[in-house]
Amino acid sequence: MRKQIIIALAFSMSVFTFAQKKELRNAEKAIKSNNYAEAKAALNEAKTMMSDMDEDNKAKYHFLLGQALYAGGAGSIQDIDQAIENFNMAGDEYGSEIAEIKQKMTNDILTKGNKAYEANDFKGASNYFEHAYRTSPKDTLFLYYAAATSVNVQDFDRALKLYEELKDLGYTGVSTEYFATNKETGEEEILDKNTRDLYVKAGSHENPGERKTESKKAEIVKNVALIYVNQGNDEKALAAMQDARAESPDDINLILSEANVHYKMGNVEKFKSLLEKATVMDPKNPELQYNLGVISSESDDIASAQKYYKKAIELDPNYVNAYINLAALVLSREEPLIEEMNGLGTSKADDKRYEELKEERQQLYRDAIPYLSKALEIDGKNINAAKTLMNIYSVTGDTENYKILKTKVESLEAE
Repeated sequence: MRKQIIIALAFSMSVFTFAQKKELRNAEKAIKSNNYAEAKAALNEAKTMMSDMDEDNKAKYHFLLGQALYAGGAGSIQDIDQAIENFNMAGDEYGSEIAEIKQKMTNDILTKGNKAYEANDFKGASNYFEHAYRTSPKDTLFLYYAAATSVNVQDFDRALKLYEELKDLGYTGVSTEYFATNKETGEEEILDKNTRDLYVKAGSHENPGERKTESKKAEIVKNVALIYVNQGNDEKALAAMQDARAESPDDINLILSEANVHYKMGNVEKFKSLLEKATVMDPKNPELQYNLGVISSESDDIASAQKYYKKAIELDPNYVNAYINLAALVLSREEPLIEEMNGLGTSKADDKRYEELKEERQQLYRDAIPYLSKALEIDGKNINAAKTLMNIYSVTGDTENYKILKTKVESLEAE
């Protein structure tokens, strides 16, 4: 009796194994015919027998299911997720075939991602770029693109997760860039190494060279910190900056990023001290001088503000906002004069003081005119400068210039 039972079970098992193989063969045949729905149906049947499959059949099942889900590029993002998961479970036996499919997947996903990006669908683009990285983990640039495009749509939780993953990977974005000058256009072109060498050899390009691209680490750290600030997690924001600066203490971009975090947090003095440090490192940067002027002005340190604004103009004679802010500093001294004038009585002494204050006020206007005129000369469409200048000419009684500015303001408002 025992022998019969053993034989019966053995026979039953062989039938079961045959059924597994049949469904897998059906799925394989359907995939070759691009009939992915039929392949999925066959694999669903095979799945019911999964617990009795040997390792070879399990590997084949996952390999086929990955193809069926990908569906030659027609699968959804969720399908692609599952396809990658199944490919990763297929083992080494199908390594070369999976690598080839993943390369095609990567190309297809990138094409979709680029189309989404060009259509300003940054959320969709971010998802595609992330999936491109999942199919090709060596290409960490795709993960960087995914994080950056998440920032565009202010999906900060997702961006933070991706940036943290980049940090864990030690990603810097530094790569070797190959270039050569196109003889016909005279312009430098960035090419892959083989193409560049081929063009140089063919004689269409000259002056070949290579260089390292700039690190994206500072940008990543800055974005991580700003996300933490946005989330109200100031301590983590500063910790992110300090960690980065510990590695690159002379990186001016990191110093400026930390300064901006402090500014957003309301730490004005720390912001100012970091800007001052940055100006020592980059003394010819007009923007740094201008920002120090703004902070000094907000702190009522008028003398320092004037010094910084004038330094910004010295470095960049066309720095419009510096001229406007210098005019604003001059005119800010008008209010206390008006208050005192309004508080005077009718005595001779008061009348005398009134005339003195009136002349001081007129002088303020005369001092502001050159700054506003220069700003308008540089930026003829700056309506704020034009309106302020128009009002000054009105108060000072300069009718001719008032009419000119009035016409200009009306013209700008009509645009």
